[in-house]
Amino acid sequence: MRDQYTNPVINSDFPDPDIIRVGDTYYMASTTMYFMPGGDILRSSDLVHWEFVCHAFGRLEENSAHCLEDGQQIYGQGMWAPSLRFRDGVFYLTFACNDTHKSLLFKALDPAGPWERLEMGGFFYDSSLFFDDDGRVYIVHGNTQLRITELETGTWGPKPGGLDRVIVTDCPGQTLGYEGSHLYKKDGRYYLFTCHMPQGSKFLKTEDCFLADSLSGPWRGKNVLDGNMGYRDFGVAQGGMVDTPEGNWYAFMFQDRGPLGRAPVIMPMTFDEEGFPVLGDNGRVPRTVSPVRTDGVPACAPLNGDDNFRYTPDAYGIVRLAPFWQFSHNPDPEGWSVIARPGAFRLTTGRTSPNLILARNTLTQRCVGPECAAWVTLDGTGLREGDYAGICAYQSCYGAIALTRRDGAYWLVMLGRPADNDTNQGDGDFARPPVEYGCVLVPGPVVTLRCDADFSHEPDTARFSYRDADGGWRPLGIAQRLYYKLDLFIGYRFGLFCYSTLEAGGTADFSEFHFQGPQEK
Repeated sequence: MRDQYTNPVINSDFPDPDIIRVGDTYYMASTTMYFMPGGDILRSSDLVHWEFVCHAFGRLEENSAHCLEDGQQIYGQGMWAPSLRFRDGVFYLTFACNDTHKSLLFKALDPAGPWERLEMGGFFYDSSLFFDDDGRVYIVHGNTQLRITELETGTWGPKPGGLDRVIVTDCPGQTLGYEGSHLYKKDGRYYLFTCHMPQGSKFLKTEDCFLADSLSGPWRGKNVLDGNMGYRDFGVAQGGMVDTPEGNWYAFMFQDRGPLGRAPVIMPMTFDEEGFPVLGDNGRVPRTVSPVRTDGVPACAPLNGDDNFRYTPDAYGIVRLAPFWQFSHNPDPEGWSVIARPGAFRLTTGRTSPNLILARNTLTQRCVGPECAAWVTLDGTGLREGDYAGICAYQSCYGAIALTRRDGAYWLVMLGRPADNDTNQGDGDFARPPVEYGCVLVPGPVVTLRCDADFSHEPDTARFSYRDADGGWRPLGIAQRLYYKLDLFIGYRFGLFCYSTLEAGGTADFSEFHFQGPQEK
């Protein structure tokens, strides 16, 4: 019997997955919003084990909002819902940027890049790029009302006189209308996957599939997935289908998993007599799944990891951090370095900030469920009065342990931002200062700080500690409750940060970062 792996196959925040197969290799694109570099492309040989291939872009725009400057930001915005396709030797990645109201197209001959950026001639929300057998190109897009638009590849905008029609409209009164389109063609028939949230449902997304014999003809559809794997009434939805070289089919979706984020789910798929897909166990998501290959599968590099911050610039003088690291918003190149002090990630503040959410150059990597931890050594010799530097559980309701200077002395503080309410909306008041829940005087500027995140049961929490003189971990402050809030619209991440509240110019050096996954705890 083949090994069994638990769904979600990636128990981490990789939302809006879109998966294709090229030869015997599978590629996944995922939403990265305001994290840079962004446009994550992952690779797998068996649909279960995944590794990073590249980030398709380093930055999307050069403006104050993307750079977290002048009181502007793109939290909850940026790159949304990618569509990944391969045609005639070319990889295509399309997605919408809802802050600029642009749709972008990236092209590459190699999934590892380089990727060429083009601005499309229209705004296509939650889109699915589609190449038909006759060479014509289409895109399906929209929310509640889904439209198919034929494209001309000069401008990548609507083709004059081409097909442009509404193909399906959701029923009135839905909590969330049809979105997250994925369009395919199999055996001469068109398949459109889309998710929605039925009326009165709080979190339970479901998946529908519509079939048509031609793009201009009628579409018929039905629900094909309605299940939560017994997890907090969070539904599994928003994805599509992919085949194996042997002709077997699999469906991929994601599941909202509260503060952890949106995690990819894989399940086998067949087709009924009418041609409709039958997902998992007769429309229910299996708790376990087997890899589609077991022989000769290369090992995958981890999606999280330790870092000693020893990097060498490439031939162009550019330093590329490990792919599991991403900055919140466009980083300020003058504000971070791994060259100034080899073996350390240095942050230098360029302005004052009321909290870590509005601080530039916060470096993050995703948390992993059901439990994970990270710790790092911090040298705060370069901190100034009113500076804070440390490690955090990063979302709008963040928690952190930080080193600060007060009246010339060094203090450790545990900071947090409590929720304004128990909804997932968030108040959008990013300038609100944190609450200090604990502090302790320390003898010097070098400390080792730790964050433990627990997503195994409600309420999800993060706890903070520091290494004492005996080498043990001493807790500080409270267990910070974690919430999934749509103002940041991400699952929690570990973050390394430094910000000044009184005077810019302070520095913090981070070294020997360690990540501990659930199998290690």
